[in-house]
Amino acid sequence: MLIGKKHFLTVGALALAAVIHAAPAVAQQKSVAVTAIVEHPALDAVRDGVQEALKQAGFESGKNLRWQYQSAQGNPGTAGQIARKFVGDRPDAIVAIATPSAQAVVAATKDVPVVYSAVTDPVAAQLVPGMQPSGTNVTGVSDLLALDKQINLIKQVVPQAKRVGMVYNPGEANSVVVVKQLQELLPKAGLTLVEAAAPRSVDVASAARSLIGKVDVIYTNTDNNVVSAYESLVKVGNDAKIPLVASDTDSVKRGAIAALGINYRDLGMQTGRMVARILKGEKPGAIASETSSKLELYVNPGAAAKQGVTLSDSLVKSAAQVIK
Repeated sequence: MLIGKKHFLTVGALALAAVIHAAPAVAQQKSVAVTAIVEHPALDAVRDGVQEALKQAGFESGKNLRWQYQSAQGNPGTAGQIARKFVGDRPDAIVAIATPSAQAVVAATKDVPVVYSAVTDPVAAQLVPGMQPSGTNVTGVSDLLALDKQINLIKQVVPQAKRVGMVYNPGEANSVVVVKQLQELLPKAGLTLVEAAAPRSVDVASAARSLIGKVDVIYTNTDNNVVSAYESLVKVGNDAKIPLVASDTDSVKRGAIAALGINYRDLGMQTGRMVARILKGEKPGAIASETSSKLELYVNPGAAAKQGVTLSDSLVKSAAQVIK
């Protein structure tokens, strides 16, 4: 009996020691909650890039990182619900991908660290007061593009173009910013802007059809409604022989003629490295917002043929990727 009791106490002590030894590992567990306004190739690439960068920084889902992801499926109301749910979970950081989701999360918390990504103009979207360290709980990475380079690409694809159509969601702040800038810049290049509103993804096709006979080319920014329904835009472009020029390189794989844009996987990794800094103890308000200056040209000669234009050899040769 005495030996058994001693043995029991020894085993109990070892078990207690194991629990005490394991406690610091549990304390090291971090949590990241990720939300996007909708699922489409560019935003999915951002999400995957964030996760990859975190893994490279030593934070791996299922080991020392609790990772959760939810898409709002294009619904701003759902984005708000997800934001409030995530804030209630009190993660170490919330990653909000695209402007509507970022606005919902920032409106829901003033203390949980928030890192936005794929937001064209975070200042206009009222996420941060400027691109310098905000002093708040928010920082992130913008996908803002220099529109003069976009206009040059439009002229290279359709040299005779005079009227540029744009399908966009007037309720999405990043798209409104681009429209205002194009209204100022296009006339300087001898071009005019013709707008078509698509408040929902299901409106993209009808908005595109409304531009038939009114435009020489359709340009699309990274508007989430448009990108999520890009195939419907491509059908209109192919049927009506209207060339499509995009700012999202994944759209070229889906039927646009050309795009000079950001690699969204790289943008996600840039975002993920910022999140890792926060997980390691930095305050988001002390980290300046960033942009990506790395642009890639994608072209699709097959799409060009379907939409009635021929790409110059020099443009094709300058492309980072030629979609066959």
